[in-house]
Amino acid sequence: MNDAPTRTTPAPAAPTRREQILREAARLFAERGFHGVGVDEIGAAVGISGPGLYRHFAGKDAMLAELLVGISERLFAGGRRRVIDATSTGEGPAAVLGSLIDGHIDFALDDRALITLHDRELGQLRDSDRKRVRSLQRQYVELWVDVVGRLHPDSGEAEVRAAVHAVFGLLNSTPHLGRPGALPGRTATAALLRRLAHGAFASLTDGGPAPAGMPADAPADTSAGRPGGESGGEPAEPSAG
Repeated sequence: MNDAPTRTTPAPAAPTRREQILREAARLFAERGFHGVGVDEIGAAVGISGPGLYRHFAGKDAMLAELLVGISERLFAGGRRRVIDATSTGEGPAAVLGSLIDGHIDFALDDRALITLHDRELGQLRDSDRKRVRSLQRQYVELWVDVVGRLHPDSGEAEVRAAVHAVFGLLNSTPHLGRPGALPGRTATAALLRRLAHGAFASLTDGGPAPAGMPADAPADTSAGRPGGESGGEPAEPSAG
């Protein structure tokens, strides 16, 4: 008879009131626009009075900043951790890239409202917050460019960078795939996105010419537009993430 104690996985911690407010604010801002939502409506969604929100946030602007800066910080920190963890165990660039793809798929499926919010409302942030978002996105992009470049060492940097941005556009398209209930299920959707992302990177032809219209010595564009870094110095129009 085995008397060893049974290990149980601890239940996830319940979200704090602040986290609840941010989640509902993201949902409402994404559905109706930043200016189409009042503080009272956000409060009602979490069961507190509008004025009660001011114990947690100075106002809607503060909520928006925490949402957009916060997700950019989490993406970069999570990506860097995945690279460090995989590299420290001797994983090659293919495994590291796979880990990055899996992490971004989790974001794209679980935080669809933030992708929509970033597309539409980034321009509402203060300059300092917007610059912070851009800086974090550029660093996140560079994580991917470095890994993909090591996996395809004969591809030009411009081609590698273009492939990274194209994959971000693919993965960040989840808000445009229909209502959550219309998708084939999280597991199936994640598997589809994973195959598409790996297929896109596999299409890099080592030693081949740069894509049409892109000179082989094109300067690197390290700007980033959306979470995960679609290129462009200004916020991109709402379309594919």
